[in-house]
Amino acid sequence: MLTMAASTLCQYSHLFPNRKPLLLFPENEFGVQMEVLLEEKEEKEEGEDLNVQFQYLGEVPAHNEMAASDAQLSEPEEKSERPISYRENSAEEKRMLTMAASTLCQYSHLFPNRKPLLLFPENEFGVQKFVSTTLRPTPQPYHALYYWQDCASFVSDFLSLELLDPPTDPPKVLRSPTWVLQTQRGNCFEFSTLLCSLLLGAHYNAYCVSGYAVKEMCLLDQSRQECPVTNPQVKEESERSRPVEGKYKAKPLDYPGSGFEHRMEEKKQEEIRRELLKKQQEAQRLEEEHERPPPDPLLGMRVHSWVLVLSGRRDVAENFFIDPLTGDSFPTSSAEFLGIESIWNQHNYWINMQDCRFGCGEMSFDLSDPVRWESLLCDSSQSILPSPDMMKQQEAEEDEETEEPNIFEMPISWVSKILISQEDLKNRFPGGKKLIRYRKATVEKFAVCLRRDGLVTRVTTYKDLDCTQADTVRECYKDRNDYLEERELKKATDTTTERFRPGRSDALKCHRYVSSAPETERQMDFYSRSRDDDLASRVETPSEMTETFHERPDFLYHRHVFYGKLGEIPKQVQRPIQKVVEKFHRDGCKDPSEDVSEREFWLAEDCIYVTYHLEDDTIIRPYRKFLKPRDVSDSGNTFTFTPKMVSGYPGKCAKPASNVFLFETLKALMKEEKRVFTRIRDSEKEVREILASRQQEEGTVELQVSIYNTVRSEEDSFHREKSPPPQDDDLEPDFLGQFLIRWGNPKTLTREQALQVQNECLSEYKEHLEARANLIQKRLEKATQDLQQKQQWYQKNQLKMTEQEESEYLAWCSDIRLNIRVSKLRLSWLQESAPKDYHTLETKLREDPRLAPHLS
Repeated sequence: MLTMAASTLCQYSHLFPNRKPLLLFPENEFGVQMEVLLEEKEEKEEGEDLNVQFQYLGEVPAHNEMAASDAQLSEPEEKSERPISYRENSAEEKRMLTMAASTLCQYSHLFPNRKPLLLFPENEFGVQKFVSTTLRPTPQPYHALYYWQDCASFVSDFLSLELLDPPTDPPKVLRSPTWVLQTQRGNCFEFSTLLCSLLLGAHYNAYCVSGYAVKEMCLLDQSRQECPVTNPQVKEESERSRPVEGKYKAKPLDYPGSGFEHRMEEKKQEEIRRELLKKQQEAQRLEEEHERPPPDPLLGMRVHSWVLVLSGRRDVAENFFIDPLTGDSFPTSSAEFLGIESIWNQHNYWINMQDCRFGCGEMSFDLSDPVRWESLLCDSSQSILPSPDMMKQQEAEEDEETEEPNIFEMPISWVSKILISQEDLKNRFPGGKKLIRYRKATVEKFAVCLRRDGLVTRVTTYKDLDCTQADTVRECYKDRNDYLEERELKKATDTTTERFRPGRSDALKCHRYVSSAPETERQMDFYSRSRDDDLASRVETPSEMTETFHERPDFLYHRHVFYGKLGEIPKQVQRPIQKVVEKFHRDGCKDPSEDVSEREFWLAEDCIYVTYHLEDDTIIRPYRKFLKPRDVSDSGNTFTFTPKMVSGYPGKCAKPASNVFLFETLKALMKEEKRVFTRIRDSEKEVREILASRQQEEGTVELQVSIYNTVRSEEDSFHREKSPPPQDDDLEPDFLGQFLIRWGNPKTLTREQALQVQNECLSEYKEHLEARANLIQKRLEKATQDLQQKQQWYQKNQLKMTEQEESEYLAWCSDIRLNIRVSKLRLSWLQESAPKDYHTLETKLREDPRLAPHLS
């Protein structure tokens, strides 16, 4: 202690040469230097004490100043409601603060051009706390907070930012993660502290970072970034429609023309492409110059805090940064981060000794390297930055034989356990909503069930940088009773696209339209496997309708209907059908010359065209043209047939068809024509019904609440409160019923019967517990065996795996490890609770009125 006091007095004299020396270690009556101890002085108000603490370039604030700072922070709870660790420091914390204060003074003396380190800011009660003890690693019981992406997204969504004032200095107050969660606001350091606590609880190797970043990151200005929210449906369709390039492909045929002309045409096209590319580059350069922000006068001086995740745990292969304000990840070489002063976790504090004038790209994050990183707590009792007096004292002590000193460890966290409720996960945003502005786009996020229409996200894209001319509006919904998931409106064409999840009675998947009126331009996609007719899509215009089918048993895959103009026939309500074209896939069970490929029904010409599939070694498809007779009976079975009513090409090897066969074929085609027209009218009716149903659903939108959701809506809670309470007989089933029925359900039992029922009940319950434990153990062993086999397979095929296969392997390993961990927890919980449950059942049996007289 005298050594530390001497070092402090030396540094004090160097920093304040005009002030008198401090009274630290005067001699006593025997000529021995002793340290000055100030006893705690009790005041009238409780919880008030005077602690002598060294502060860098400052003095201990008076009590009224601390009270004013407390009032200014507007703590949501009274001091008495918080644990005592929030209001006072333990002996280990006081020792830690003393070491940190000495380190800070030595650091400022050795590096006068660097800013002071953030070591022991005040908490929400005005008490100085070391930054490492503010971290509180807490595992969360939710799968939604198991991965770093989910934790970062939750922190960025749940909190609102308070900017640093001034932006070039670290904060003087660092409030606890519990305070930040309760108020849903904080600065960048408090964002990082909360996120790092969650990541440490999820077993990531995470650290809080104090450093410097660009202006846009410090101010949470994303107006110059591209909007990351993309349309997964469009992306999936584009990837599906992209042709698959195989390893072997046919060579293109030689162009039968002049080679000179061909080369001249290619040269001309190349010049046109170059000119177009030049114009595009010039336009892009002008746009970038227009969007380029003005130079930042505080570049490199803006203080920021983020999270560093090192590799080695949770299948993290490379080190990376996480910006807690946005929840995005960055490589450690990102130009957004300009420098690092220090990093810390719950165990230690490291000071960066590397040159950061060119950013963090060349930095090493090997914390065991003392040349690049100075740690506050070491394996020895020596300080990381010893003073000359302390070095002399240590050299003198090395000559003497002394016992090995105890290693001082970081005090435990003073913060209470971080508790995140399901209501917090559900609401997620401050006030239930959040607005983010990107380059030519804005994103609005809403809490689930906040809006009655189920809207959770609205993405609006604009044509200009000022976001005044809207181009596209895309809205995402959740838990709607009409199964609507997404609605997109394109302002230029006034086209609306609605996408639905599976479950609708009409199996509607996607609806693209301009007007909600029937018989207008629209496209409907369906879940074909959920429909009886296997309809996949229906495209409709005022003059045409095209239907596409998927894997029908009759091999029909396409139907195209052509309509005439409405009003040509007096008092006509429906559009007249002029022509119908149907196409079929090949049926391998039929001969090609008899397997129909396409048939056309012409109403205006009263004829039917039938085209058959192409035969082998032929280039002309067989076809027949049938002229419909005019004297057809009402039943359609009787009419006059002549060979002149049929014409066409029967095929290369086909035999001439008989008149009877042609007559039966024409009769079947005429009946099929009626059925086709009926199906077409049914399709038109279905379209009108879907439009009417959608209009009614939009007028009465209701949200579905899952039976597994414990956080119910207010309406469901209201109905539960109004419902009558259950009767006593309905609260718990009769667990003795299955045993008493074996004895004929007697009103009274004998002693032997009562003992037999008790033994049977207890033994069956014991078997049930053993079966549960064996099932969990079996699943645990299987998961462990699968993991070992997969790891052995990975060791053999590691060098031949692609990046996608390796990422899939890492994801699989992460999931299986989670299953193993959950199984172990369930097995441990079952082993602890089984004896208690067994004892509870014994007590219930003794207290049961049917067994109590014989078991007492």
